[in-house]
Amino acid sequence: MQITRAVGVTTRRRRQDMCPGVLRPWVAEDGLLVRLRLVGGLLHGGSLARLLRVSAEFGDGNIHLTSRANLQLRGLPDDGGQLPPSVLAAIESTGLVPSRKHDLVRNILVSPQTGLAGGRVNLRPVAQCLDAALRADPHLARLPGRFLFTLDDGRGDLIDRLTGAGRRGTDLGLVALSESEVQLRVGDHWGEVVRLDESALHLVALAAAFLDVRGTGDDAAWHLRELPAPLRTPLAADPRVPAPAPPLPYGPVPGGTHRQVPDGLLRPEPARSLLEHSASEDAEFVVTPWHGILVPRTLEANP
Repeated sequence: MQITRAVGVTTRRRRQDMCPGVLRPWVAEDGLLVRLRLVGGLLHGGSLARLLRVSAEFGDGNIHLTSRANLQLRGLPDDGGQLPPSVLAAIESTGLVPSRKHDLVRNILVSPQTGLAGGRVNLRPVAQCLDAALRADPHLARLPGRFLFTLDDGRGDLIDRLTGAGRRGTDLGLVALSESEVQLRVGDHWGEVVRLDESALHLVALAAAFLDVRGTGDDAAWHLRELPAPLRTPLAADPRVPAPAPPLPYGPVPGGTHRQVPDGLLRPEPARSLLEHSASEDAEFVVTPWHGILVPRTLEANP
């Protein structure tokens, strides 16, 4: 894969990215705030139950959903700007922090219904491969905490995220064109059409190339669009790229039920209601980027 490398970086910032994680909390008025990355919003019932207990014991009792389908805890105790060791251990017991070094960089947004209903192909395996490749490379732990990967399974629900500008824009991503091909998205431009089974490795290679050219210090680029030249030669969108689809509606949808979480604030009682659908700790929910939780139909069938 040939990569066009820019020389130098032009940004207006004079500070480093401070996007929060578990090892880098945000100091808020009500205590520390931490963010936990979910790959494609996937959340196991056991992790949700343990996270609810952590928030009840140490935080504000709630779980907060973000527009990137991640989770946040807030109101946590502050030990010199860091979590006390007991709180950190409790959060890690949820299984949602598989790599301390890569805590900030596992920002992977995926079509929530993929593998459940619709779409051109199930992108869950691609997302898992991408996550594993990120965690396997120590160099990629240097990606900014705001750097975003977006994977649209061809239904168009995340096309606006792929092509959007500003804070909602994607850095690297793809859209499924068929069961075996995807087109890459590289910053503000379309990239080449590649095989589905090689797509995660293409994204990892592009992320590494971005790190090589983003610069150093407080003025280093956070996003590909901040580079003075495209990382790859821009290409036209493939005719099979879908038109943008509206956000997933709340209520019954193909594959399950999309439950609204008003203002992204998952309170203890609704969270416990979700867990009643779970026959085991391995049951899977999908947090969506629209302040909702998709309960798969297989869980709805449980007594």
